[in-house]
Amino acid sequence: QVQLVESGGGLVQAGGSLRLSCAASGRTFSSYAMGWFRQAPGKEREFVAVINWSGGSTYYQDSVKGRFTISRDNAKNTVYLQMNSLKPEDTAVYYCAADTRWGTWEVADFRSWGQGTQVTVSS
Repeated sequence: QVQLVESGGGLVQAGGSLRLSCAASGRTFSSYAMGWFRQAPGKEREFVAVINWSGGSTYYQDSVKGRFTISRDNAKNTVYLQMNSLKPEDTAVYYCAADTRWGTWEVADFRSWGQGTQVTVSS
């Protein structure tokens, strides 16, 4: 498995932007599909975005399409989530996840997880 460490969370006003980063250990980063999930207080963890091994394919939750962009730099073993036009409902702990499989984006489909980074959007 790969070890994941997220960073970049914080407090931002509605309409603002943040960029989350997830640094992965190991030399096989390019073998992993990478996903971002989030969990708001009192809610279940939910899928946000995913990117395949090469970065050529991405998928997003409908509520973030057009506002969030997932990308990766395999040379730096890092995946990013650029979040623009943030809304209070985007407030959550954001988690990075990795798996070698591709095709479904449920929490149970990802076997490696980071510790999470808090994103708070004020109105």
